[in-house]
Amino acid sequence: MNSTLSRIQRILKIDLNGNNSAFLWGPRKVGKTTLLHQKFPNAKYYDLLNTELKTRLLLMPSLLREECLAEKSDIVIIDEIQKVPALLDEVHWCLENTRTKFILCGSSARKLKRGAANLLGGRAWRYELFPLTTKELGEYDLSRILNHGLIPKHYIEKIPDRSLKSYVLDYIEEEIHTEALVRNIPSFARFLDAVSLTHGQLINYANIARDCGVSPKTVREYYQILQDTLLGHELPPWRKSKNRRLIETAKFYLFDLGIVRELTGLKIIQERTEEFGRYFEHFLIEEIRAFISYREKNVNLSYWRTSTGMEVDLIVGNMELAIEFKATAHADERHLKGLCSLMDDQKVIRPILVSLDMKPRKLSSGIEIFPWQKFCEKLWNGDLI
Repeated sequence: MNSTLSRIQRILKIDLNGNNSAFLWGPRKVGKTTLLHQKFPNAKYYDLLNTELKTRLLLMPSLLREECLAEKSDIVIIDEIQKVPALLDEVHWCLENTRTKFILCGSSARKLKRGAANLLGGRAWRYELFPLTTKELGEYDLSRILNHGLIPKHYIEKIPDRSLKSYVLDYIEEEIHTEALVRNIPSFARFLDAVSLTHGQLINYANIARDCGVSPKTVREYYQILQDTLLGHELPPWRKSKNRRLIETAKFYLFDLGIVRELTGLKIIQERTEEFGRYFEHFLIEEIRAFISYREKNVNLSYWRTSTGMEVDLIVGNMELAIEFKATAHADERHLKGLCSLMDDQKVIRPILVSLDMKPRKLSSGIEIFPWQKFCEKLWNGDLI
């Protein structure tokens, strides 16, 4: 299995030319450590998951400065930097006084932000590593993507259920309990279950608060924790309309489909089910997010929905792209109502429907229909965004 993982070439490029430091953020187990070892094999490496090392640096952060002065390493990597925030002051000193470059890696900036840690005053470029993409896999299986998710280890496992369960438990223990991000761990666990059942849907703070036995204010804080620990993200609504009243509530997506399936307790995501359609949409939204981040595209994502229920799944930029995802092998007029309604209200530069169809088509209305594989190919070739 490890050899299979090592053969996967990640797209993210970490370029330190002209700069002395970088933050690399990413959810747990997406492959940050593996990537850094591959890209920077000669770097001096500090792994703060090593309890002895973490304790030593917690007690005396200045040891980092002293070791850097003694060893004069070209590049120093500090993994799980959020576990010892005081090291950032030492990194800052080294950046000012030595030629050493730093890569600071972690799964959450929450503790750093809340503790008013030194974030290097804009001296560090920010990178984010996502789960695997179709571009990195080369050959891929849609059913496997939707059921296993795209965390590297989970995707290649024959049966990932035990690893998925462990991931959720480890997240609650390491990110939430150990870092003391919340006081009431059982209520947060109930919150995670509620979020998974409503992934990709409008956020309803009051309903989730009632299900979890906490206040809506606490639920808002929990959602922020998910975003700070990179376990999920909001998709905001499009708010400009000429003639229609629009929904102005955000949606929320967890970052990986396998994690969603584990939290919901579903054994398998089968084609021609409502869950399959929701997971299909979720998968492609995450694919687009990864592309935009890796290719450093300065565009916003949103969704469009009217008060009467007309909806388009994804708006890219200022209506440069409007995309609807439909897990059907025969897309027809029934599946185009949202796009047609949007086109009546807004000037859409390129309307697209992504489906399970075998061949691409273009309709007289200007709507393009792409098989999902062709859509991913065109996305990574830079033909869409």
